[in-house]
Amino acid sequence: MREIVLDTETTGFDPESGDRIVEIGAIELYNHMPTGRTYHQYINPERGMPDEAFGVHGIGPDLLDAPRPPRPGEVTLKDKPMFRDVAQAFVEFIGDAKLIIHNAAFDMKFLNAELDWLSLPQLPWAQAIDTLTMARQKFPGSPASLDALCRRFAIDNTARTLHGALLDSEILAEVYLELIGGRQPDLVLSQRQETHHVGGGSEPSWRPGPRPEPLRSRLSEEESAAHSAFVEQMGDAALWSR
Repeated sequence: MREIVLDTETTGFDPESGDRIVEIGAIELYNHMPTGRTYHQYINPERGMPDEAFGVHGIGPDLLDAPRPPRPGEVTLKDKPMFRDVAQAFVEFIGDAKLIIHNAAFDMKFLNAELDWLSLPQLPWAQAIDTLTMARQKFPGSPASLDALCRRFAIDNTARTLHGALLDSEILAEVYLELIGGRQPDLVLSQRQETHHVGGGSEPSWRPGPRPEPLRSRLSEEESAAHSAFVEQMGDAALWSR
């Protein structure tokens, strides 16, 4: 099973008001394990960068109302590609994999807006799995931000001084694996495997089998004799006599 853990950074909260995506980061999982394949892209939003958004992710000092040279760790955007230049590569990377997103409504809204402006097919909402909803269902009443979940699961996020799409995707991948039960939720505690066929192909399957040697009874001879005597006193109607 292929999944993509995904995050975006934007110029604001609402694409209908002109806000755009400025960064996409994504991590590929296969059977809940990272494969090492990633997607990362900074994007020129073709508009200015509000101070509030810059304060969150530190991207685009060259797009501020008062542009300035970048400081260490800051990324400029005027020389980056437009979304239309990277859209096809992004769509091909995610394919039909499930999209693991924290607060999926936000990112899906922006991604579909960008795709719609290019007359490209929309990403189905059913393709997304929202880890924010998962966390709220699993820990009702508790904080469910990414930072709060890192504290809960003892995940090191000390490198996260600002939001960044690829770093947040890496952290979210760890959080997601904890939410579904740990790094190996499908771990089989036996190396004996059989193969069954599905749709012309085959995939490993495991089914329990009998023990090579039955376990020895822990009932002593004295206990067995006492039980037999007790049942005999109950007559032929006793359940154990049937």
